[in-house]
Amino acid sequence: MGNVNTFGMAVLIGLVGIFCILDSRLLGRLNFEQPLITSAIVGLLLGNPTAGLASGATIELMSMGLVQVGAAVPPDMCMAGIIATAFAILTSADPQTAVAIAVPIAVLGQLLGVLFRTVIAGLGHAADAAIDEGEFKKVTNYHIVWGTVLYSLMYFIPIFLAIYLGTGFVQNLVDAIPAWFTNGLDFAAKLLTAYGLALLLSMMMNKGMMAFFLVGFFVCAYGGLSVTAISIFGVLVAIILTTLRFGKDSRPALGSDEDHDSLEDDD
Repeated sequence: MGNVNTFGMAVLIGLVGIFCILDSRLLGRLNFEQPLITSAIVGLLLGNPTAGLASGATIELMSMGLVQVGAAVPPDMCMAGIIATAFAILTSADPQTAVAIAVPIAVLGQLLGVLFRTVIAGLGHAADAAIDEGEFKKVTNYHIVWGTVLYSLMYFIPIFLAIYLGTGFVQNLVDAIPAWFTNGLDFAAKLLTAYGLALLLSMMMNKGMMAFFLVGFFVCAYGGLSVTAISIFGVLVAIILTTLRFGKDSRPALGSDEDHDSLEDDD
């Protein structure tokens, strides 16, 4: 494959990254960020949809346990799925090789995500200042234009460089990051995770919900059950409670005071 073809391929895959990352930020949420979808798109563009789906399904399984809570930044499986699938197709590798490629890319995407969120927070402060001054066009530009441009560049540049320069570039870039810097970003990611959980708990701090939360927590901690098992039991308990609360037996009987319409007195 020549340099011209490699350059064009890198640009094309970079544009796929822009489209997928803007899904939940500008286009709504149509699940284009999921590795299975992104890999399928890459496979179609590279003329091998079967390999794209196979790589995407394998990477999707690896990413199912990653949940973004609050402001936490998990490993970036969207970027990893795009780059790893492209490499797997271009080098005729198997899906397991795509997963091995995806791991360092996901870590790099996580580090870039923490840095980017730190930088883009400045746009929020600038927008607040513009609102105070009544310059609403600036506010629109900060949120819609500059935010979109920065998000696009955050995805396009690493995807383009990875495809154009090869997987070795990504691995060398990850290895070149100083340990103190990586440790600092890791601490920031854990802190953001704890903050996100605290925000969720603040909405659950009432007598009705906290009992269920504590029961699930202690059963998971001391019962040796997996998160999947706890989730299944949680769904069953929710169904039982919903049936008891909103079932047929809970509806008011005909002719009772709850079924009385005060407007009928006017007739």
